[in-house]
Amino acid sequence: MELNVMQPDQLDDLIQGISLADYQVIGPMESNGAIAYEPIESADDLPRGIIDHQRPGKYALQKIQSSRFFGYTVSPFSWKKYLYPPVQTLFKAERNGQGIQLETDSHDVKYAFIGVRACELSAIKIQDKIFLGGDYVDLHYKERRENALIVAVECFNTCETCFCDSVGSGPEIPNGADIVLTEILESGEHYFLVRSETEAGQEILNQISLKDTENNHYLIKDAQLERVRAKLKRKVQTTGLKSKLLKNPDHPRWDEVAERCLACSNCTMVCPTCFCADVFDINDLDGNTKRERRWDSCFTSDFTYIHGGNIRHSVKSRYRQWLTHKFASWQDQFDSLGCVGCGRCITWCPPGIDITEELKALSIPPNQYKKGEINHV
Repeated sequence: MELNVMQPDQLDDLIQGISLADYQVIGPMESNGAIAYEPIESADDLPRGIIDHQRPGKYALQKIQSSRFFGYTVSPFSWKKYLYPPVQTLFKAERNGQGIQLETDSHDVKYAFIGVRACELSAIKIQDKIFLGGDYVDLHYKERRENALIVAVECFNTCETCFCDSVGSGPEIPNGADIVLTEILESGEHYFLVRSETEAGQEILNQISLKDTENNHYLIKDAQLERVRAKLKRKVQTTGLKSKLLKNPDHPRWDEVAERCLACSNCTMVCPTCFCADVFDINDLDGNTKRERRWDSCFTSDFTYIHGGNIRHSVKSRYRQWLTHKFASWQDQFDSLGCVGCGRCITWCPPGIDITEELKALSIPPNQYKKGEINHV
């Protein structure tokens, strides 16, 4: 698609144009010391001049002298909460004079996400496979997803916990969004390189007076992405990883990580691809009921409670299940990894467990591994 130049003051025109197309715009904003994805009304709501610092078990925002709108990396939250809500009513059944009236959940709000990173876009594609692929389609997800407009933003910076390049999910955005922005702030110039990927995206951009690009704009864009790639410190060697995990359920490293893991489920709650849920029926004394789906986690003690027993009663077994699923059995289910390298699970793990270090340790043959050989940060 054709690349154009958009000035910073036109970012508000973009947001207003999306709103006029009957979308509720969801974007990044500073809230309670973190970047949150919430409804926004204008570019003034964006976290301009704010960057984030993330490392194992640590997160902090910093205000700097910068006019950049998208200086942060990723939020503690993910766009998943809008497409696959943490708590969702599936249906209600209410008694009336004629019997029982059944009401299914319907969502008539069209969301437009602005600020979606490459790793987050990859996560949405993975959830598309989960909920829309195969014989059984999740109609609740389908309705929200088909009505969503995605404005992605390519990264200019990275956090210590990022490793998107290792799992093929960034930092560039090749496709999958409706509109793609690259924010450039260089040599005293501030502008956006913008392109549409869909007809819906082009209809929005047609309302804005954009300038043509020059050859150097492509070079500047590519150079910025290469700088981001060069900053990525953490790596995951995925070649052969699936067989190593599946063949070594008794690797001594599992015991080591279990000693540190709190089984708090933070990693699964912040993960943009995890999809485990439980279903609850809520009844009242009048005979009415509603069925809710709520996020759950393979780290909770009741998750595998079946017929009076728990299949995974130990922290070791739960951590092993989670990590093995993400990097091994997920491929059998959905033909991809279950991880996009956003690093959220590292940042929001209270003891700072780093899955890239765990995978590196688990890749060492058990008979050659020495306890503490791969030390955590």
